[in-house]
Amino acid sequence: MLEIEETSVVLNGTTVLSGVSARVASGGWLGLVGPNGAGKSTLARAVAGLVTYEGRILIGGRRQAASDWRSRARAVAYVPQRPVLPPSMNVTDYILLGRSAHHSYLGAETAKDRRVAAAIVERLGLRTFCQRRLAELSGGEAQRVVLARALVQEAPVLVLDEPTTSLDLGHSQLVLELVDELRDEKGISVLCAIHDLTLAAQFSENLLVLCHGRAVASGTPADVLTEVNIRRFFGAEVEVLPSASGLAVTPVRRRVPVLTAAVANLSPNDRHLNGI
Repeated sequence: MLEIEETSVVLNGTTVLSGVSARVASGGWLGLVGPNGAGKSTLARAVAGLVTYEGRILIGGRRQAASDWRSRARAVAYVPQRPVLPPSMNVTDYILLGRSAHHSYLGAETAKDRRVAAAIVERLGLRTFCQRRLAELSGGEAQRVVLARALVQEAPVLVLDEPTTSLDLGHSQLVLELVDELRDEKGISVLCAIHDLTLAAQFSENLLVLCHGRAVASGTPADVLTEVNIRRFFGAEVEVLPSASGLAVTPVRRRVPVLTAAVANLSPNDRHLNGI
């Protein structure tokens, strides 16, 4: 179980996360949604132990010591929104780095490490370019490789920060469906920050909405993703429709396009000067 209790983060003197609490049961999936700058990535980084925070974050009822990276890596696997990759390393060696927390300080990779990595590589469709250098990968390929490295950690908590940002529709489905399968198979707890509200609704058991660093709504996708809430927190006009796999959130074009409204407010002289 992942427990986040009254967690706050201050960066460069600015409070970017304030008193956020949430819980993800073993095998649960909590989606983090909210507008840009709401604090989703900061909360993900706090759970991964990458920023200093106030409050408590517990995994299996225990705090993770900031200085013990091996223990934390065995407890939490993290996929960042903008990974930094060593360009000259090949894909296989990079993925196997995810097994480092399971080795002694001078330990080398084992047959089990290679089996775990090979299984994840196959499921993510990465086998055909395992020997390519990381610098040669497209953004979508790199994102899948970073996910593979996180999954081979076999940590009980998986934190995903916008995992589908660089992926096309097919690979977005592939990645989220694989995470969902592993959640069922291994009881992984998933914390996933995601912009796509339809995907959030289809894969998350529960959602937490962040806005200006605070939790402003939580509950099931059906409870949270209402047209009223989306208008209020995202400033967007949408239709929320039932679908075979959950909900579909569809943007609705506003009646008066923004440019048309701006032109209508110009004076005749301004229109002449702008060639309108």
